[in-house]
Amino acid sequence: MAQAAAAQETVLLHSAGSLKAALTEMAQAFEAQTKIVVKPVFGASGLLRERIEKGEAAEVFTSADLGNPQALAREGLGGPVVLFARNELCVFARPGLSVTSETLLEAMLDPMVKLGTSTPKADPSGDYAFAVFARAEAVKPGAKAALEAKALQLTGGPGSVPAPEGANVYGHKLASGAADLFLAYCTNAQPLGQEQPDIRLVRLPPELSVGADYGLTVLNGASPNGYKLAMFILSRTGQEILAKHGFAAPLLGR
Repeated sequence: MAQAAAAQETVLLHSAGSLKAALTEMAQAFEAQTKIVVKPVFGASGLLRERIEKGEAAEVFTSADLGNPQALAREGLGGPVVLFARNELCVFARPGLSVTSETLLEAMLDPMVKLGTSTPKADPSGDYAFAVFARAEAVKPGAKAALEAKALQLTGGPGSVPAPEGANVYGHKLASGAADLFLAYCTNAQPLGQEQPDIRLVRLPPELSVGADYGLTVLNGASPNGYKLAMFILSRTGQEILAKHGFAAPLLGR
């Protein structure tokens, strides 16, 4: 009876929004295998960290960076941080806008082109976008300040307007005209391709390329089931699900 009761306990998962499709599938696979229910909360990693710091109940935190879970570990709220997935930044272009990797920086600097990003500090995607701007400075002096000044921080912040239920937020911003180009994770290519095939993915050229390391921590006071979920994410099955959704899965050597 005790084992049955433990299996029925809910595991509280706080996870980066970019992991929603992958971690939803993973939670379903975990529940099918263990009969343990996962209750996920998805959002911008920085905002989730703030909620945990303020006392919101959480057991496993999967972040789109290493910095946010490391901050919780330094504060004594979480355990060691494990790198469990990698992503990278791409640019998504609205239909009709002609741009290639070679002309991308010129297009981003064009005063007539609306450039969307997520919100730095609140959402790692925004920090990665601003890292791209910093790299652009070495290619074209003055580019960093120009890009930072024109960037429209449309997502990931406490006051950001969400997309309609079920819609990809970046695709929504492009389709609505809020942005012409949007710096976002390359893993958005799959959902965007299904929703809006005319939106194009443009790879950042090597001199502007920025990668994203994803970190996992188990929060202090987590139940044994919380640790089981963390181990499932790090398992071959969990890593294969991440790879299926376009992430690099470091524990598989990919």
